[in-house]
Amino acid sequence: MLDINFQEFPVINTTQLILRQFSHTDADKVFELRSNEAIMRFIKRPRAKTVNDAKTWIDTILNSFKNNEGITWAITLKDAPDIFIGSVGFWRIIKEHHRAEIGYMLHADYWGKGIIKEATEATIEYGFKQLNFHSIEAHIDPENIASGKLLEKTGFTKEAFHKDNFYFEGKFYDTEIYSLINPYHSSL
Repeated sequence: MLDINFQEFPVINTTQLILRQFSHTDADKVFELRSNEAIMRFIKRPRAKTVNDAKTWIDTILNSFKNNEGITWAITLKDAPDIFIGSVGFWRIIKEHHRAEIGYMLHADYWGKGIIKEATEATIEYGFKQLNFHSIEAHIDPENIASGKLLEKTGFTKEAFHKDNFYFEGKFYDTEIYSLINPYHSSL
């Protein structure tokens, strides 16, 4: 079984980004993101209805890290490290399989600028080199063409299409599953 025991939150610096830990000061921006129908249209999760909902989501992220069950970074620009613009991380770590599920979202004002690709690449590298994952998976809505292209650009392969496997708000949805094997080592 994979031994994950986070001691302190790792900050990741890239060319244009700082990936840092969430705080409650991010709640207004998280609410803005998670209540926006255009941004959330492919994410089948309840929308934030209040800033308190955003704070609850942040608490879930912080507790997941504290309990060594997941790690999610707040995406910020280097020239504005206090302003949350998106998230990226391993929201589910499957220790017995040395595997994690990656998830990401970005404020629409920053779409098409390579930000989520840069954040995702840094997160993948951290997962493979620091957390020693054997593989990373991503589950997406098949209608989210941009997310599928992002995953393929970062090395993922589409492995499955599940019909009507996800139920949300009275409706069934399909899911595509992508996977990436650790390129830094071949076996455990």
